[in-house]
Amino acid sequence: MEHNNTWETYDEEQLKQVDAFAKEYMSFLDNGKTERECIDQIVNMIEQDGYRELEALIASGVQLKAGDKVYAVWMNKSIVMFRIGSKKMSGGINILGAHIDSPRLDIKQNPLYEDGGFAYLDTHYYGGVKKYQWVALPLALHGVVVKKDGTTVEINVGENEDDPVFFVSDLLIHLAQEQLEKKANKVIEGEALDIIVGNKPLVIDKTGKDSQEKDGCNACEEGKEGKTSEKDAVKKGILDILQKSYGIEEEDFISAELEVVPAGKAREAGFDRSMILAYGQDDRVCAFSSLKAMLEAGQTERTACCILVDKEEIGSVGATGMQSKFFENAVAEVMNLLGEYSELNVRRCLARSCMLSSDVSSAFDPSYASSFDKKNVAYLGGGMVFNKFTGARGKSGSNDANAEYLGHIRAIFEKEKVNFQTAELGKVDLGGGGTIAYILALYGMNVIDSGVAVLNMHAPWEATSKADVYETKRGYMAFLKHADL
Repeated sequence: MEHNNTWETYDEEQLKQVDAFAKEYMSFLDNGKTERECIDQIVNMIEQDGYRELEALIASGVQLKAGDKVYAVWMNKSIVMFRIGSKKMSGGINILGAHIDSPRLDIKQNPLYEDGGFAYLDTHYYGGVKKYQWVALPLALHGVVVKKDGTTVEINVGENEDDPVFFVSDLLIHLAQEQLEKKANKVIEGEALDIIVGNKPLVIDKTGKDSQEKDGCNACEEGKEGKTSEKDAVKKGILDILQKSYGIEEEDFISAELEVVPAGKAREAGFDRSMILAYGQDDRVCAFSSLKAMLEAGQTERTACCILVDKEEIGSVGATGMQSKFFENAVAEVMNLLGEYSELNVRRCLARSCMLSSDVSSAFDPSYASSFDKKNVAYLGGGMVFNKFTGARGKSGSNDANAEYLGHIRAIFEKEKVNFQTAELGKVDLGGGGTIAYILALYGMNVIDSGVAVLNMHAPWEATSKADVYETKRGYMAFLKHADL
């Protein structure tokens, strides 16, 4: 079964729209390298579009009606949006769901130490990563530090041109004979992914005034040039910078959430500028496309909903993951403001809903062709992707969408002329991957995995096709308008 290359279906006006959408998406990636940063951007965008916060509406006792726009944020890491439709919610709603967390390195709670004249921050990798991909490249530090008095200090270092960057060192090739004999998952051990954050010791002159030694030596002998350095002087130098720059102390790391991500902006890739190369496209590509579909779809008969969550990369656990009751609680609160609430109506709403569980799919890579089934794989430029099932090997852990729902989706996309493809995540006994689909399917609703094909998935730099990103947004809009099974 042949599919058109999506680029071949566009006219000149659509090509301009593709590029404009890609630029907006790339800006979102640049300014949203953590869950919190994504939420900040999303809230700013939707409030400009007239969305109002659910908690404020509950407090004021406002009654909702068709056309109203509502959102709720949970712990600054997950968000759900509703645009109230003309039909009752108890008849079901149309849901777009994606995640905004991405593989990375997390800073531990007691991270700062000195060894061999270097100051390090100890890390614990988050999500599925090839650890060897994270060495010897520029890294940035993003996140928050919450002090004991409740003050939140935002950290973002490594993205501006005049910012310093950080890095994980690698063994020089001249001494790497033993290292190169190891299996790929052992070449770099998890405990070796500590980032280097400094090399200059804090020195104290005879007057007792702190200063940084200008010549960059690792230590100064007591009395030499009127200066002295103490044990762990490089570490103390970093602490001095943190105190002066951010007002934080070493103990403040205990209540910090700091993420190490690749430094640098999203870039157009290829001479033809047809692709986007950037960090975090799994799954912010689907999150942004879903968000834009919500903003552009207009009024719909069924209530439109978009939920963007945290923790998918580690099993959708915790209070901000899809397994929490945050989404269900928000649905109940919205139905209450509509005068529809009852436990039975909430259950009816969820069971009768339709959902696209929006996550990325593996793109065919000719360099590793043996890992794919060419008849059942997504291709860059092939349009939006549907995965009837994911899971591992014998479909373990997957949501397997039913044929009736797929037929309904096909009819919608044909009506709206959305280009799409179907795929599996690699060969039967090689592939496997999880999404949030199975969690929503527990309510009994129709759910299918969909999204964008990604090359280099889970690598520090991932690649997508501009055409696929744009077509996916179009597909989400068509779904919000017409899904009703």
